[in-house]
Amino acid sequence: MIYVGLTGWGDHPDVYSPGSKQRDKLVDYSAHFPIVELDSSFYAVQPERNISKWIRETPDGFQFVVKAYQGMTGHQRGENPFASREEMFEAYRLSVRPLKEAGKLAMVLLQFPPWFDCQKDHVDEIRSIIAELQEFDLAIEFRHQSWYADGMKEKTLDFLRENGLIHSVCDEPQAGDGSIPLVPESSRKDKVLLRLHGRNVHGWLNPGNAEKWREVRYLYDYNREELNEISRAVKRLEQQAEKVYVIFNNNSGGHAAGDAKEFQELNGLSFEGLSPKQLDLFEGGF
Repeated sequence: MIYVGLTGWGDHPDVYSPGSKQRDKLVDYSAHFPIVELDSSFYAVQPERNISKWIRETPDGFQFVVKAYQGMTGHQRGENPFASREEMFEAYRLSVRPLKEAGKLAMVLLQFPPWFDCQKDHVDEIRSIIAELQEFDLAIEFRHQSWYADGMKEKTLDFLRENGLIHSVCDEPQAGDGSIPLVPESSRKDKVLLRLHGRNVHGWLNPGNAEKWREVRYLYDYNREELNEISRAVKRLEQQAEKVYVIFNNNSGGHAAGDAKEFQELNGLSFEGLSPKQLDLFEGGF
């Protein structure tokens, strides 16, 4: 089964009902897509009230791909608000656990930074993190090409398999060491994740000190030929895993929702059990 969704639900105007307010956006979103990537959990461990609200607002079968908190994956900039590593992981576990108990947690996504290369210390760090989060299904996303270099790709996949980890397959700009190739291989038989970051090489290479950097990093609109290429990769993944979660993250220019809808159309995908649409008129945008 193929599931399609977007990163976040707060910045996709095409899926909102006319007159929707900020508090309605997840309800509107869940009328279109059966999964979402929760990225706010990367910036802050989410309080119980938020998690409970999101559980209530979504249909029974809706699934969240929850991004790991930045302090857990080496992205932390500035002071960590937690007094210790133990406190940080415990807070994160308490935050995510209600989603699992509600049957709405697809996986926790551990996305490592571009400088997190393939070396023993980093492998040991992954083992340490998964020991803290062993109660959850964990997906691993690398951003350094060394994990997929000649002679290392199979070792990386074997490591994921041996530890029961979900492979986060990526489509992203091919921009040197700080990017990885599209490797449509699943490390588990039940679940695999594919995240589509676009192919904006210029935006990807921006070191981050330029104005509005985040507005261009994921600025990309997939064309029909590229979506067909992605579809072939997804079909390959579907042969390896029961559930393929496809997340469009190319939303710097608002293209993610439209590309996701086009991908669904190309693959003849429809989803049951979504939230009821308040008004069908805005479907015409797709």
